[in-house]
Amino acid sequence: MAYTMTPTPAGPVGSQYCVCKVELSVCGQNLLDRDVTSKSDPFCVLFMEVNGKWVELDRTETAVNNLNPAFAKKFIVDYHFEEVQKLKFALFDQDKSSMQLYEHDFLGEFSCTLGTIVSSKKITRTLLLGNGKPAGKGMITDIWCRDHLAECLPGPQHVNLQPLLQSLKSEKPQSGEVQDKSTLLLFVVCYHMPAQPSLEPTEIAAQELSDNRVITLSMAGRKLDKKDLFGKSDPFLEFYKPGDDGKWMLVHRTEVIKYTLDPVWKPFTVPLVSLCDGDVEKQIKVMCYDYDSDGGHDFIGEFQTSVARMCEAQDASPLELECINPKKQKKKKNYKNSGIIIVKYCKITRDFSFLDYILGGCQLMFTVGIDFTASNGNPRDPTSLHYINPMGTNEYLSAIWAVGQIIQDYDSDKMFPALGFGAQLPPDWKVSHEFAINFNPTNPFCSGVEGIVQAYSACLPHIRFYGPTNFSPIVNHVARFAAQATQQEAASQYFILLIITDGVISDMDETRHAVVQASKLPMSIIIVGVGNADFAAMEFLDGDSRVLRSYTGEEAVRDIVQFVPFRDFRNAPKETLAKAVLAELPQQVVQYFKHQNLPPINSEPA
Repeated sequence: MAYTMTPTPAGPVGSQYCVCKVELSVCGQNLLDRDVTSKSDPFCVLFMEVNGKWVELDRTETAVNNLNPAFAKKFIVDYHFEEVQKLKFALFDQDKSSMQLYEHDFLGEFSCTLGTIVSSKKITRTLLLGNGKPAGKGMITDIWCRDHLAECLPGPQHVNLQPLLQSLKSEKPQSGEVQDKSTLLLFVVCYHMPAQPSLEPTEIAAQELSDNRVITLSMAGRKLDKKDLFGKSDPFLEFYKPGDDGKWMLVHRTEVIKYTLDPVWKPFTVPLVSLCDGDVEKQIKVMCYDYDSDGGHDFIGEFQTSVARMCEAQDASPLELECINPKKQKKKKNYKNSGIIIVKYCKITRDFSFLDYILGGCQLMFTVGIDFTASNGNPRDPTSLHYINPMGTNEYLSAIWAVGQIIQDYDSDKMFPALGFGAQLPPDWKVSHEFAINFNPTNPFCSGVEGIVQAYSACLPHIRFYGPTNFSPIVNHVARFAAQATQQEAASQYFILLIITDGVISDMDETRHAVVQASKLPMSIIIVGVGNADFAAMEFLDGDSRVLRSYTGEEAVRDIVQFVPFRDFRNAPKETLAKAVLAELPQQVVQYFKHQNLPPINSEPA
């Protein structure tokens, strides 16, 4: 195997703005022994596929004379849901001080996607040598263990994996499993990154990882001092925390409430780490001002408290704090206060990310809906949108591959329903707008994206393209399964429907109604328009610029439709289409589960 060292890239591989980072902790068990007089001295190298080539990202330290290493060095990788991120873990026995990998004995490797790692609790793979044959009797096991992650302290650190290794040794192998197995363990830790790139990503990531809590406050005032000569005050609040230099730092400012001494401010939410550095006992200062348009706001009063104290507030028994003006307090002997600030409600929750839900075990349930209406043309005609060219593809297949190869990493059984609409089916040649393209209505599932492609190709000669173009039956089909998933009252499943179509929707009113109802469910719809038709109706369903309404006037609870015309990506790299159609999906998943107050499965309480 010809391995050469690749210079470390100047920046992270991937797009400029990474939503989060994933930390992989690696340890091995029963590795091959390549040394004659002692045991191997293994180290692990991580590669990522970039433009068809394996690029070295990082390598661990060397574990001297050890076939069961627990590497202290962590791999930190930028995680992008909308990309297929292929990784390769290669192990070597260090023989020299050279950085060139061909100078060292090769112990084995395995490849997978980052999506597979973060979405799996445990997967087992054969450890392969350079010729593709198994490395002895070795197996590779990727493990992500939720319980161990919950116990980890914030930030990069050494994790003692020996107890887990011992427990793994004591496990009884399943039928057909090799007992002397060479094992690689990967532990996944999520780093939530800020929206803008940072010069100190590791330090900021550690803080973000240690505390994803947010605090929601509902504040009011009573009998505040009157500051305006011809009217009442226009009060607002400012929240401060102590900085490292001892000065107070502004954290949050409420809106201004006009012409009142008894204001009620809108509830607001801020990260707990922003308000008090995550320390609920730390003192914070709240200052009350009367707004003036010239910027010379009049000071009403202030007080100091802590998050722990404010959390004593309940709906039935709010917390009242005196607003004090120190100057007035010194001047007036009978001064009591400048009003009362009321904490009506205070609650700390966790601001979970998309990756939190995936790591928690949420499965993405993928369904494909394919347009077989006559406007597509005869599939045997090269001008048809369903014509499979000599390269074995067309725009329908390109869309299926682009979305499916991403989503399939997040579904454990990788069995996907594939449905068609707008065709006449044998033997009676009745039109159907909801049929299994494998012609098995009781089991419309296909094995992986390859299974969808095979079923699609096989069904083309056996159906007659017809019409009209009705979306609502397939939308309602997936919605029924999404509705059943809500009965679990857990963030365990989220449904994704990919519709690929060439034309204008015939049942727009019914489709609008179906989408509005589906917006209440754990479900998103991706529409890819193929060909050169007018797709204005699709843009209408995609509620980026306006709220979608049903024909009854009911508004969609949230935007769940993402539409892209394939023609915009014909000459672009194949990865570009996937990024475009999946760009909004992570946000839609998080938005739904947050709206339902569903945390990731087995997540820690705030």
